[in-house]
Amino acid sequence: MTELVDRDWRLIRDEPRDGPTQMALEEVAVRTAIEDGIRTVRTYSWEPSTLSLGYRQAADSADWDFCEREGIGVTRRQTGGGGIYHDAYADISYTIVVPAEEVPGDLMDCYALFCEPILDGLNRMGVDADFAAVPKSSIHQPSCYLRDVNPAHDVVAHAEGDGPSLKVSGNAQYRRRDAVIQHGSISYDLEADRHLGVFADHDVSTERFRERVGSIRELVGIDREEAVDTLASALGEWCDADERSWSSDELYAAGDLAERKYGHESWIRDRDT
Repeated sequence: MTELVDRDWRLIRDEPRDGPTQMALEEVAVRTAIEDGIRTVRTYSWEPSTLSLGYRQAADSADWDFCEREGIGVTRRQTGGGGIYHDAYADISYTIVVPAEEVPGDLMDCYALFCEPILDGLNRMGVDADFAAVPKSSIHQPSCYLRDVNPAHDVVAHAEGDGPSLKVSGNAQYRRRDAVIQHGSISYDLEADRHLGVFADHDVSTERFRERVGSIRELVGIDREEAVDTLASALGEWCDADERSWSSDELYAAGDLAERKYGHESWIRDRDT
């Protein structure tokens, strides 16, 4: 970690934005890291609430009518895995962007490094969280929070007593030749009906969902603003980042990219840019 601290990092406590813009900003952050030598950690939320499809996920796994009826946006990520319902209130998200040459080339080692501040942040909130100790089989493969639990990058919270470990965070990476991007969703609260509703043809009850997924609010009761602030502080301290904002050029570039790619029907439906 010492080598990362010696680099130029910025922490962005981002404002709510729509899904296509959030995904576009990650690509823009890659350019900034490579061209300007500025690495990024950030926390953010989604407005409107958004379903982000995994890179290879079939478009027909989403319930498009439900999303339209409920005013839920849909975009597609660069990372794989199942879809994630990012509720405007119940989801807290983060991103880490760094040149590839500065981090471990082994995927599992890189996950372990990048999840350090996530686990630290959760533990600062009072959540007894760690990587999943054992795998769990999927109960609905198209959904990130309900598919196979992977001890390599899925974070679970340990319930009191004999209760089950509950998934509270899903994390994913994509690696380009020049950069590594990790982003993740952290469950602040549960919106089980809407989380399930964005997926087509499932037979998962809200009770079964709650047996699988946990939330910060239910586990420790802190308010959302405190949870976001705690996570941002853990990320910033992890890499000794300065607090900054996106430049006007970055925001312009992200807006253009969101329109051309992440908000375009051909990308969302068919991964075609």
